[in-house]
Amino acid sequence: MSSTLRPLERRVLRLLDAGVDVAEVARRFRRSSEHIARVAGLARLPGRNHVASPTQLRPLERCILRWRSQGASHAEIAERFRRSPSFTARVEDLGRYKLAR
Repeated sequence: MSSTLRPLERRVLRLLDAGVDVAEVARRFRRSSEHIARVAGLARLPGRNHVASPTQLRPLERCILRWRSQGASHAEIAERFRRSPSFTARVEDLGRYKLAR
């Protein structure tokens, strides 16, 4: 399911829905509490399609799973992201776990 929310809006709403205080969210994003409250309020307006989907894959997980299905090794993928091969293996495992649920 696609969302019309920006990444910032999705992360702010996810934190607030998890019970994190507005002041703490503001501190994490280095913004004022008023700014975070405005972002959350505007993101929750009708037509913004805020739907929390824990089974949805992140773009990184989709890329790594696609490249692995095409035969790329963890070392090749890791070089593209400037990460370690063990990092790409962990991301792949998490993506497969999400798909299996």
